[in-house]
Amino acid sequence: MSTAYSDLPVVRYEGPQSTNPLAYRWYDAQRVVLGKTLAEHLRPAVCYWHNFCWKGEDVFGLGQTVFQRTWFAESDPVKAAHLKLDAAFDFFARLGLPWWCFHDRDVAPEGATLAESNRILDGLLEAAARKMQDGKVGLLWGTANLFSNGRYMSGAATNPDPEVFAYAAAQVKHVLEWTHRLGGENYVLWGGREGYETLLNTDLKRELAQYGRFLTAVVEHKHKIGFKGSILIEPKPQEPTKHQYDYDSATVHGFLKTYGLENEVKVNLEVNHATLAGHSFEHEVATACALGIFGSIDANRGDEQLGWDTDQFPNNHAALVPAMLEIIRAGGFTTGGTNFDAKVRRQSIDPIDQLEGHIGGMDTMARAFLSAAALYESGQLENAVSERYAGWNGALGRRIQAGASLDDLAAVVHAQGISPQPRSGRQERLENIVNAFV
Repeated sequence: MSTAYSDLPVVRYEGPQSTNPLAYRWYDAQRVVLGKTLAEHLRPAVCYWHNFCWKGEDVFGLGQTVFQRTWFAESDPVKAAHLKLDAAFDFFARLGLPWWCFHDRDVAPEGATLAESNRILDGLLEAAARKMQDGKVGLLWGTANLFSNGRYMSGAATNPDPEVFAYAAAQVKHVLEWTHRLGGENYVLWGGREGYETLLNTDLKRELAQYGRFLTAVVEHKHKIGFKGSILIEPKPQEPTKHQYDYDSATVHGFLKTYGLENEVKVNLEVNHATLAGHSFEHEVATACALGIFGSIDANRGDEQLGWDTDQFPNNHAALVPAMLEIIRAGGFTTGGTNFDAKVRRQSIDPIDQLEGHIGGMDTMARAFLSAAALYESGQLENAVSERYAGWNGALGRRIQAGASLDDLAAVVHAQGISPQPRSGRQERLENIVNAFV
């Protein structure tokens, strides 16, 4: 069947010297680095929502469809969903990337009842399963849309109405089971409206407890059905709510510790969400790795002059090297990967623009990883960090870590006449080292 992408070529690696705009210049999927191929390290995925569901509308466009796609013109929503599914897997084949990600409402329209919605989704995902097998495309993660429908305007798990909580739980149950059936590597919970607009009408303590109970039930069901993948939370500070409970990695970890879930749930980190929280992306990755909850990433970028989530394709590999270095230091992805949660600009109306956006994004991530891998293998930063903390391997450092009391330490300081002096952190030297590899 011909789709919007059928006239586009299959993208192949041609190397850094290529002038072909429809070829990978840095993403050589089979190139072995640090003992694995680039495809195995990056585990790249294409998202369903921005590519095939967004019509190019914005808040000033009054909902007008800008992108002319056959499935947007089809009046029957189920037929439109099947046209969209055909186009999506045709697009995946052009890119040659091994994974995809979806929300339930991306794939299938909502019915009058949850039972009807589930029946429609079943038919679409059964078709998707066949296409996955034919195209050798795996599912990096699935998730349920608990934010678009008006019932979720006050949250899903954190809603003041227990009927909404129950409905959301039933929706997640069905999508989690489908994610398991499709061999998904992860299941993501994006709490887009799990937060508050004003504290004047919010019982914050109650809502956090509801969120904890909801997430606990998800983990319990994961084990009940034998799902071996990871449960992930995607942190975001605000938008659409004024304040969201999953603000950043550290906040999520504190929440997980409170409800005994720190060994059950990890995070899916988005570049643009990190910057909205006032952090660098490498900070969020390093924090998650240090706390043992790093799972997966959404690769995109924001606009430094705009204070909202613009979801643009990554295009600056040098800016991503520090985050890639943190991922390498932590041992790399396990079930997670690199999902392109990014969309073309509203004026990029042709299907080829989507292809070129992913080519550029994939090359950016690959080049960032290659630079970070070379930097890591050189040992220059690792040696500098080890040297800076070397004292903790000496007698005093070991004594402190063994549990020395304040009395013990005071006695040591007085007995040995300890009078520590400042030592340079050598930041400029280390920045120059990084620049030599990018």
